[in-house]
Amino acid sequence: MPFINGNVKVEELDHGTWKLLEKLPYQGQRDLFEVPAGFVTDFASVPGLFTWLIPRYGRFTKAAILHDYLCDQAKAGRFVRAQADGIFRRVMRELGIGFLRRWIMWAAVRLGSGRAVLQPNLWQFLLVLLIAAPTAAFILTPTLVILLALAVFWIVELLCFLALQPISRKRVNQPPLVPKLS
Repeated sequence: MPFINGNVKVEELDHGTWKLLEKLPYQGQRDLFEVPAGFVTDFASVPGLFTWLIPRYGRFTKAAILHDYLCDQAKAGRFVRAQADGIFRRVMRELGIGFLRRWIMWAAVRLGSGRAVLQPNLWQFLLVLLIAAPTAAFILTPTLVILLALAVFWIVELLCFLALQPISRKRVNQPPLVPKLS
């Protein structure tokens, strides 16, 4: 494995934010990348709505931490964001992440950077589009099925309530709200 450390040691700072307790070195094809101890990460930046498909952490946690670090370096002008995204995909492959999940996560970070759509590189734009379109269909299909099932359930429940509602009510003596003291 290209990661030199075996385990990632972190401390939770708050809900969703973690601090590395030890450096995380990764030996790339040519370069050594070292995520320093004290670096703050959120692991995989997955919107809560999609964590059923891609959790925030798993086997890809080291790749997500490295990607967060490289993205910070890109914001500071010391790295190129597209290269950070490519390294992220390659590291996930090295960590044994499945083909579909790896490419979905790569497409998500490319779209998340905003540069995949705005970038003049037509090939990369088409590749992201090729991955994002079926993924959206994959996510939207069960969502629509669940919403339809909930709507049908609500209508059936309402009809049953109305059908079982008695037409005339028998008068009942209401108990007093405050008990009488004898």
